[in-house]
Amino acid sequence: MSGTERKGVDMTTGAIAPKVVRLAWPLVLGNLLQTFYNLADMFWVGRVSPEAVAAVSLMFPLSWMFVSTAMGITAATTALVSQNVGADDRRRADLVVAQTVVLTVAVAAALAALGWAFRRELLALIGAEGQVFVESLAYIEVIFLALPLTFLFFAFRAALQGAGDTKTAMWLMVLSAGLNVVLDPFLILGWGPVPAMGTRGAAWATFVARAFATGAGVYFLLRGDYGVRLHVGDLRPDPGVLRKLVDIGYPATLDGWARSFAAVVMAAFVAPFGTAAIAAYGIGVRLMSVSWSVAGAVSQAAATGVGQNLGAETPDRAASVTWTAAGGTMGILFAAAALCVLFPEFAMGIFVDDPEVIAEGVVFLYVIAPFWAFFGGTMVIQGAFRGAGQTTVAMALSLLSRWVFRVPIAVVLAFSTLSLPGTDYALKGIGLGVAGIWAAFSVGAFLSFLVAAFWFRLGRWTEGVVESDRPSVGGPPPEADADPEREADPDVDADD
Repeated sequence: MSGTERKGVDMTTGAIAPKVVRLAWPLVLGNLLQTFYNLADMFWVGRVSPEAVAAVSLMFPLSWMFVSTAMGITAATTALVSQNVGADDRRRADLVVAQTVVLTVAVAAALAALGWAFRRELLALIGAEGQVFVESLAYIEVIFLALPLTFLFFAFRAALQGAGDTKTAMWLMVLSAGLNVVLDPFLILGWGPVPAMGTRGAAWATFVARAFATGAGVYFLLRGDYGVRLHVGDLRPDPGVLRKLVDIGYPATLDGWARSFAAVVMAAFVAPFGTAAIAAYGIGVRLMSVSWSVAGAVSQAAATGVGQNLGAETPDRAASVTWTAAGGTMGILFAAAALCVLFPEFAMGIFVDDPEVIAEGVVFLYVIAPFWAFFGGTMVIQGAFRGAGQTTVAMALSLLSRWVFRVPIAVVLAFSTLSLPGTDYALKGIGLGVAGIWAAFSVGAFLSFLVAAFWFRLGRWTEGVVESDRPSVGGPPPEADADPEREADPDVDADD
């Protein structure tokens, strides 16, 4: 492929809805593949021992913290790359990509070194004991080694996403997930001449799969055929760009951490209501996660569309992209929710055959499913704010949704009295039981959407974040990396 063939979706012209779909569907598939990736590990580890399953499960919150950090950094990348692409400043976009590589490698290396040094203390802190501790240690030691690869792949995906290409990363995810699935039984159970490694084998399968995807991603960036290019000469740290990446990225990282912790708290609220409620909650959340995969993907597409249009100085079109994406997402989720409300026993019965769990799950779906559309609409608007570089606003909406609306409402509706651990205080509520927790999700989703829509309509996000940085970018690409065809080609935004 020549350097003049530039893949990507130009969101600054043409019909909006088809382009949102073109950006979003590979992201939807990529999100679902990531879920499949994790399920494959769990499936094969389940053939080892309950302790092995517990060990991998115990690592999920820690893994999510690392992923949230990578997503935070690369949320800034998507915003800056898309806005510079929209402003037709490809050289600046390339510099952002290189500085993202510098930052992600530095952060990942620091986290990996700290994690490795304190891995035993970390596992003890999260409650791993006995054989679970042994299995967790075997798993996490390799995962720490894989952190730089994980961060680099997120950087690659965000860079291409900002340039309007979501397909390339998706296809790499397909190949990576397939490789992981093939390697899992060999490395975990010891098929053929390979010795059985248990949880360590699961981690090595993940390492190899991520190494493949990351290596291919870096190669594609060096070629420069996919909307942006990595110049080796740009890898010298640029304090201005690095500061901008951190300033935009850290709220998204904190956002991910806050969401993870809120999920733990809500699960803890459900626990006192018994096994059936816990099982129904787990199944219900998995059903919701499919809707989140769709909404999250469209949210990322909206981020790209908003960023490109702000760079092109067309804020009205950026707003149209957001409302089109939000409306389409809400319509899809409303239809999916209607099916779950019409056939709730069937939806729950896919996962479990226990009548008590199904009965509890039916109530869950009746209360929460009609509000899935509002969850999705809020997520898309948050993506628009991220594309504008307003990651602090997106973080504020997440905190508002979970910690101002959802958690307090759950306490008020679900419990007649909730004692606060370690204190003599108790909170008195209405006492609706676990249905009050389900209602807290719904009320929180509706109120959050109203606030998000109102905040977006204020229009304070329209200024973008790239203008103040442009003076610090100097000159043409380094001589060693220069591609005359690429620099001379005026048709750099041709759709794939």
